[in-house]
Amino acid sequence: MTEYFEVHARDGAARVGELRLESARTTPALVDDILEDAGSLWAADREVPAGDESTLTVLPHRAFPGGTAPEVQKSFAVDYPDVDYPSVAVVSSESVDDQGTDAYAVSNVQSIVGHGAALVEAVVSVREAIPADTALYFSGVATPRNVALLAYAGVDLFDATAAVIRGTEGRYLTTDEAYFLEDLEELPCSCPACQQPREAFSREDCAEHNRNALEAELGIVRQRIRDGRLRDYLEGQARQDQWLTAAMRELDSQWSYLEERTPILRDAQIDAASEETLRRVEIQRYADRVTTRYRNRFRNPLVLVPCSAAKPYSESQSHRQFHDAIQWRGHLVSMTSPIGVVPQELETTYPAQHYDTVVTGRWSEDEKQFVSEVLRRYLERNAESYPYVVAHVPDEGYRDIVSRVEESWTGEEDLDVTYTVPEGGHPTDDESLTNLASALSGELKYSKREREHNTVRAIADYLLGDGAGDGLFEEIQTTSRYPKIQVRDREDTQLATMVPQYGTLSFTLEGAKRWVEADVPTKRVEIDGFVPHGSVLAPGVVDADEDIRVGDEVVVDGPNAFGVGRAEMFGREMAESTRGIACEIRHVEEK
Repeated sequence: MTEYFEVHARDGAARVGELRLESARTTPALVDDILEDAGSLWAADREVPAGDESTLTVLPHRAFPGGTAPEVQKSFAVDYPDVDYPSVAVVSSESVDDQGTDAYAVSNVQSIVGHGAALVEAVVSVREAIPADTALYFSGVATPRNVALLAYAGVDLFDATAAVIRGTEGRYLTTDEAYFLEDLEELPCSCPACQQPREAFSREDCAEHNRNALEAELGIVRQRIRDGRLRDYLEGQARQDQWLTAAMRELDSQWSYLEERTPILRDAQIDAASEETLRRVEIQRYADRVTTRYRNRFRNPLVLVPCSAAKPYSESQSHRQFHDAIQWRGHLVSMTSPIGVVPQELETTYPAQHYDTVVTGRWSEDEKQFVSEVLRRYLERNAESYPYVVAHVPDEGYRDIVSRVEESWTGEEDLDVTYTVPEGGHPTDDESLTNLASALSGELKYSKREREHNTVRAIADYLLGDGAGDGLFEEIQTTSRYPKIQVRDREDTQLATMVPQYGTLSFTLEGAKRWVEADVPTKRVEIDGFVPHGSVLAPGVVDADEDIRVGDEVVVDGPNAFGVGRAEMFGREMAESTRGIACEIRHVEEK
């Protein structure tokens, strides 16, 4: 049972936590000054130390280097005692079990840092084997250059050993380089150690600078995690080192590990400044849900249009011009990098209105391939619902993407595409807009009611699964104005409200009851026999559905209470954790 470590903020696998010692320490952090090592059992028998709450004690251990045979690790495995002070177990990433300690030090870390695939495999195997609310410690490897990547992968605790040793060797560390001290004509830092003339700067000063630089970088990392912006920072940082880029790409391939830990919504904007953004969980998840959960419910033609800089798209000047020409006679779907395709009903749903991208007017081949694949999958699922397709897109990038899908189309339904922007023209030119309006001539408008009802159902599909929209909201009425739609049943009982900030749905108690009764998978948190007010703490959770993600709408159910709220942990973390807020409660009633 973890008593001395608690997670306060999450950004994917990265966490801001607290070591609850006599003097609390916020993580990710250096801990070598508060660490007490009880020693290796390879050298001698060791007594279990008395320990205290002022230090983090590494229990007597046997460390196994990388590649140690499994039978050897099994034969010499240590049974860690149950102690009542902050403790650390030493484990190999090749053989790890829950030892009931507050933190875990990885013994074979020296053999994996520098190798992208090995690093990711090690972090994932250890994190998946130990409780979610325990800290992971990497000793002897952290530098200002790599610590952001290590924290992003899920490492919480570090020491300054590697940075200090390099300083004594005359290596001056920064976040993007390791300089030989003799090659520096000036000191590019303003830390206390560097406040002296270059000629007086010694190797001891260099070691102090390296530790200061590592501490400063960890401060940036912690703030980036709190802001939900660590990935943006890392995409720039990783470019400074080939193995960091390789490790980030390897981590992106660990879909289940990162997806489970990545919130479905957040306030932070995604900065799509590199092609690495295409591999982000938020981007891949959106594309996956749009192409496997969303189903078009309109009977009008599909109109493909370019995205806009303004978000949501419908508020941009260009999209207002498109709407004036379309007049609700076509179903608008925007094409964009890095998101893919965005049906008009999901234009506010995270991250469709929460990103900013580099605008050059030119698409990279990676972007074209990604958006082409998403569009193809979207059409394979929805083509039969459209009588024809209008592509109101310019030449560069957009038209190439549509043409690729059209030329490679093998679906049962013919893909009848009409292009309305003349070669070399712009979608907002008078001629282009006239062509767009003409292409939809004779089509009937769909009503505001149909638009709002389909928006509610589409968001439900996206959030809860394929068919959830019809299963929950087949017979509804809507009030208030888009995008703050209120969902009511035929008796005028409010069921849910659309949250425009995230493009999600917020359920009432009656809506939650309908959800439980419907044939729609429920995200359920089972609690103990109490009535929660404001929040449910992890110790009060009996069980939770494993598909719950941070930000999900959840039903809270127990012997004495029924409620609805929003998840603050992912499902497995709720069930495993002994500290922290599992979910925030919006409405609750006593049974």
